[in-house]
This record gives sequence, C-alpha cells and structure tokens, in this order.
Amino acid sequence: MAIEIVEPHEIEKRSMEIITSELNGRTWPEPEFSIVKRCIHTSADFDYADNLVFSEDAAKIGIEALRGGASVVTDTKMAAAGINKNRMRTCGGQVYCFISDDDVIAEAKATRRTRAAVAMEKAAKLEGPAIFVIGNAPTALVELHALIKEGKVRPALVIGVPVGFVNVVESKELTMSADVPYIVARGRKGGSNIGAAICNAMLYSLGR
Repeated sequence: MAIEIVEPHEIEKRSMEIITSELNGRTWPEPEFSIVKRCIHTSADFDYADNLVFSEDAAKIGIEALRGGASVVTDTKMAAAGINKNRMRTCGGQVYCFISDDDVIAEAKATRRTRAAVAMEKAAKLEGPAIFVIGNAPTALVELHALIKEGKVRPALVIGVPVGFVNVVESKELTMSADVPYIVARGRKGGSNIGAAICNAMLYSLGR
C-alpha cells in the first residue's frame, strides 16, 4: 500500500475530497453539505450522512446569528475548547461553558440535578441571542426544552448531539419538538467534538 504524499496545508482539503468521493454523489444544499462533511471529517463516521437532521433553514439561521455576534453556550469544556475562538472574536461573539462554575456545582448538589441541567438554567439568563451546543449531556437538552416551554429562553439555534445510551435518543427527539431551529444527530451517536464541528462549519461558512 503506497503512502500518499500530501503537503501539510493540503491535508484537510484532501480529506474533504475523499469524503465527497466516498459519498458517491450524495449532496446536500449548502451550508448543510459543509456541516455533514465536517462531522464525517471529525469522526471518520459516514453515519452522519444519514443521522443529521436539520430544521428548515437551521444552518443558515445559525450562520446569520453568528454573523450578528451571537454567543455560543456548550455543555462541556471539551466542546468549548473545540470551537474556533478566532472566528468567534471576528464575529463579536463569545463561547460560554458554565459546567464547572462554583454556583452551578453547588446548586446541582443542593437540588440533586446534573450540573449540565443547572448550567442551562444559568445560560438562559445571558443577554442577547445564543446558540446552544449540547454534545454530551441529554439532561442539558431536557432542561433546555423545559426552559423554552416556560418562555425563559429562546435559542437562536440548538445543536443537539449528545452521545450515549440513557435518554440520549429521547432528548434529541424532544429537541425537535421544541419549535426552535435545530441541528440534531438522531440516535445514540454524537459527542462534544461533533457539536464543535457543526459550530465550526458554520463559522467557516462566514468566510465564503
């Protein structure tokens, strides 16, 4: 087996070419296609070609929100770390993750809830538009759904891609019933890296 010689700055481009080729002619309207490819690029898992679900114009709505300086709220530090901060600064937005805040930890212990759920409660008090990127905790999606129904928050977009087994599938289905724009990876697959990849795909679309 021959090793393909690729210049370092061409590796990502070559990867996207391979992904496009192995999709065997399947395409999506942009910017959805870029999001699908970046999820596959991040995970090497072509299942994302089938399990990613977009509400009407969700990706375009997310891009315009980012362009306007929307905040991004994540449920994990890993997702927050994976989001391109230079692009966020260019747009005037910030990335927030409250999961390790002292007040969130204390409230979670006192109320016997997950820190992810309490962190969503705190995030709901942020000023201005926000995109929620949930890649780990289904309890964050469940709490966010409740906050939406109570009129306490109106996300510009929900990226619902937690990974796992307990209430993961159900929380994603709940998100799709919340009457807000969403991008969801149906089923058990997902993760903080996938959430960050979706957000980054939208940020990179701003440069086109």
